[in-house]
Amino acid sequence: MRDVAIIAAGQTKFARTEWPLIDLLVEGARTAYADNRIDESLIEAVLVANMGAGMLNHQSGVASAVVDGLGLMPAHAELIENGPASGASAVKLAFLGIASGYYDVVMVVGGEKMRAVTGWESTDFVATLTHPFAEYVYGVTLPSMAALFARLYMDKYGITSEHLAMVAIKNHDNGMLNPEAHVQQPITMDGILHRPEAVVNNPIVAEPLRLFDCCPVSDGSAGIILCAAERAKEFTDKPVIIAGVGQATDTLVVHEREDPTDLKAVTLASEQAFKMAGATPADVDVAALHDAFTILEIAESEHAGLFPKGEGHKALERGDTRIGGKMPINPSGGLKARGHPVGATGIAQLVELTKQLRGDAGERQIKNAKTAYACNFGGFGNNVLAFVLKKGQ
Repeated sequence: MRDVAIIAAGQTKFARTEWPLIDLLVEGARTAYADNRIDESLIEAVLVANMGAGMLNHQSGVASAVVDGLGLMPAHAELIENGPASGASAVKLAFLGIASGYYDVVMVVGGEKMRAVTGWESTDFVATLTHPFAEYVYGVTLPSMAALFARLYMDKYGITSEHLAMVAIKNHDNGMLNPEAHVQQPITMDGILHRPEAVVNNPIVAEPLRLFDCCPVSDGSAGIILCAAERAKEFTDKPVIIAGVGQATDTLVVHEREDPTDLKAVTLASEQAFKMAGATPADVDVAALHDAFTILEIAESEHAGLFPKGEGHKALERGDTRIGGKMPINPSGGLKARGHPVGATGIAQLVELTKQLRGDAGERQIKNAKTAYACNFGGFGNNVLAFVLKKGQ
């Protein structure tokens, strides 16, 4: 297999937008164009990550429409859907296409226009990830699933609501440093948890999760361009190598798992990615974790091996996961503040890590970052992808 490099990366601002879905995806792709000196005619394929076009936007044939919108015909075009991990799946397939020698240059773009519908409709749309007869029919939503997981995980490891709030506070602080972040709002422990007005400002969504424990519903798109590493210097002076890729699945129905608090797919996907990269979690300088709910940042950090089981919340207390800490997590603001247009998320994680490894992350730059890790969490941990990136030479 050939080595594969990221040679361009960019994203739109994540927020509410009036742009039609295809225009939004095209703009996400163009943000990647603006980041390099590539001749567009060299792009052999465009992989588009999207979950909701049919249900939310009454749109099909999305990949073909994006290629046409970009004027990249006759490039290959494919639509990739893997729930909230659609973006990472699209990147993995692009990686394999280049590593195998079938392609030399591939664009990956992902995005959603989720605010085309009401919040209730968007919640229902995401809930279709659950089992149709064992879960969805009983009113299960992703917030309710995360709440059940949170209560079990908190009771098992001694995590408190204050620890969950610490994740939100950190990621909101980081989002303030990211001009593309959806949420530009600093928060405090007193303001969202302890003061009387917290009942109104931060109401319970699904106990023990409150409003600020959940990511926003976002529109947005993100794009990256990959090529064979041997050609990377033709396009950029600062390539980033995709050193390791992992993927694993678990049961769709969460209550069928032997231990519902054990995110086996995160562990297995991470182990694969680190093994391929010839690295360990101790080598990681910066991480992007799928914090659709605050509890997931803590749990994923442990299952990926960044901290021992039951130690993630203690790392939060020490400030290890902040910018400037020993293991910075989600300097972009994560899904919690950067936003979560589901098809874009896995790509946006790699956009951020590419900027970090290049030294282009501005005020949120992690010093001397050479190795990065990303986890894109599909379903409720039933289809997970992990990446290890390394700074190119």
